[in-house]
Amino acid sequence: MNPGKETAEAENFLEKLVRDDNAQGEYHRPVATRFPSEPNGYLHIGSAYAIHVNHSIASKYNGAFHLRFDDTNPLKEDIKYVEAIREDIAWLGYEPPVYFGSDYSEQFYEYAVKLIRKGKAYVCELTPEQITEYRGTLTEPGTDSPFRNRPVEESLLLFERMRKGEFPTASKVLRAKIDMSSPNLNLRDPVLYRIVHAEHYRTGKDWCIYPMYDFAHPIQDWIEGITHSFCSAEFKDHRPLYEWVLHELEASEPPKQREFGRLSLSGMVTSKRYLRELIGRKCSVLKIKKEMKHWAAEKFPSPESCGLRRKTSWSTRLPVFAGSLREWRFG
Repeated sequence: MNPGKETAEAENFLEKLVRDDNAQGEYHRPVATRFPSEPNGYLHIGSAYAIHVNHSIASKYNGAFHLRFDDTNPLKEDIKYVEAIREDIAWLGYEPPVYFGSDYSEQFYEYAVKLIRKGKAYVCELTPEQITEYRGTLTEPGTDSPFRNRPVEESLLLFERMRKGEFPTASKVLRAKIDMSSPNLNLRDPVLYRIVHAEHYRTGKDWCIYPMYDFAHPIQDWIEGITHSFCSAEFKDHRPLYEWVLHELEASEPPKQREFGRLSLSGMVTSKRYLRELIGRKCSVLKIKKEMKHWAAEKFPSPESCGLRRKTSWSTRLPVFAGSLREWRFG
């Protein structure tokens, strides 16, 4: 099924990238895109836009579109969100294969070990507050962690002990060894793994260390054969780290991350993070305290709210609406 078929023939910059890569034989595999949702909240209208962008490009070039749950944070994720997201995507008319980042836990670990062995990652014992302090600012370079030059074998042993659960939450992290003076703060030895003693909704208590999103995301794309990793504009500064991870892991034909402008609607919040914060606070300033107990409140732009799910025609109108918008490059 191909809902929301393009309403205009004009080629946007994302489609041009895919077309050029195909013409140049960049990949020896079909085009593949994905919608990587974290199961820590419900979808909203902006999500429908991102889904359409990724699905329509894959469809145009006879490729694959994946739904992936980036579920590497046990503190915020829940099976109820997985079920709701799958239901919403089916309601929109899409039937993608479903993947879970948590299925790759062992591979994440092995790739982290590979980086340690290459001297590209180290176990750091600074506190979260100290890591922030050492990071520096936009106008001042960062300061090397005193653990930055820790011997490889020592980091390997500590990382193994982290996995075994021998250390308390947040007492140690695994950090990439990149450049503490980089003008891009995302490259100042970012955290790759942290200790979290919490039960995961799928893997239970099998793990007590979890990869950070910026480490897990490119690896998931690579494992699944994604060719083009399209995301919203706020991830533009994260692209160098995405590319660094794949380069250091020696990924063959690595996927490409590119960013497009996210959907914003006047008078409406289209950020899952902000929606979750509002619900958590039950913000009386907006005078909807009683209505903010759940995501289906009528003032929230999730598919099950705003009357969208109660008006079945919206399941076809949303993709058409998304298709009428042009994906603008950020910056």
